[in-house]
Amino acid sequence: MSAPYVDLKEQFIRIFGSGGRLHIIRAPGRVNLIGEHTDYNDGFVCPMAIEPQVLVACRAREDGKVRLASTVFSDSIVEFSVQEKIRRGEPAWANYGRGVAAELLGAGIPLCGMEALYTNNLPVGGGLSSSAAIEVSTAFCFLTLVGQTMDPMRLALICQRAEHEFSQVPCGIMDQMIVSTAQAGKATLFDCRALTKQYVSIDPKDLRVVICNSMVKHELTGSAYAERRRQCEDGVAFFQKEYPSIRALRDVTCRQIESAAGKLDEVILRRCRHIVGENARCVEAGQALDQQRYERVGELMVQSHQSLRDDYQVSCPELDFLAAEAMNVRGVYGARMTGGGFGGCIVALCQPRSVEMLTGHLRETYKQKYGIEPGIFATTATAGASVLE
Repeated sequence: MSAPYVDLKEQFIRIFGSGGRLHIIRAPGRVNLIGEHTDYNDGFVCPMAIEPQVLVACRAREDGKVRLASTVFSDSIVEFSVQEKIRRGEPAWANYGRGVAAELLGAGIPLCGMEALYTNNLPVGGGLSSSAAIEVSTAFCFLTLVGQTMDPMRLALICQRAEHEFSQVPCGIMDQMIVSTAQAGKATLFDCRALTKQYVSIDPKDLRVVICNSMVKHELTGSAYAERRRQCEDGVAFFQKEYPSIRALRDVTCRQIESAAGKLDEVILRRCRHIVGENARCVEAGQALDQQRYERVGELMVQSHQSLRDDYQVSCPELDFLAAEAMNVRGVYGARMTGGGFGGCIVALCQPRSVEMLTGHLRETYKQKYGIEPGIFATTATAGASVLE
């Protein structure tokens, strides 16, 4: 048994007491290689699961009570019952668990009570989907304790609804999908409308993915995210007047974007231009990855960052600096901001021999510029959530 499991079990016993059968569940974080803000526009994304993860120790209770604790968020125990109506509440992190329980019950899954302790080596708020990892691991806990399994895509949709209803974040399906369905050594080119996926190889002998956390999170995030969604909807309404078959920005062409110049509000036009261009970049990048055309993938990643910075306007100086500096290192194919924006992380695709040089360069230059020590790690593509024991 590896040391992290021993530590987690010992902490569980300190909090909840001994006895009963313990299960250990893992759910990975994810990084999106390209395809940003396209998921809620019925578009394409290309994420992969990463090595940092959420681990949960859990055991069943017979009285219907659910008691949750976290080594990251708080030492206090959050309690609710699966035999009563489940409501949102404080602390906010526990709404992921509350929401998943409520949605599983709503889907007709009979649940038992549970005690669960979460530990997490994903940077919270870093744009690496710690929330989806908590949701999916919670669902695995409940299902494991009642001896059930579920199709991974159905599980992802249940977890997405939990985030909508209980955390009140109108997220797309990407995060929960990749945390549930990822394959080791593969990224996923995912169609967010058809819910279909194509796995593309990330060979660790050829490629390493380096994630650098700016360690900043600007306060615009929540309001700006909702604003961008509204702006995309306004864009769809504009194009539907002339093209009634358009259902989402996924259906808009580059030519239609060009013809809207001077007719559509300039800010809305820029938002639409990013989404339409990003969908095209994402599909091409997935194909190029599969064909091992890494230079082209890198070019598309750089174009993606420029579009997120200039047209979608969700980057920030810290992310711009890190993305630009990464491209100054030999062996780096491409770099871009990843996640919702206004802080969080960049992702860089590079040759394995360049990892040490890249991490050293980013750490030194970023600290010189901003006085902040960035969080940096290299990873490869891992499998989705699973029961470890």
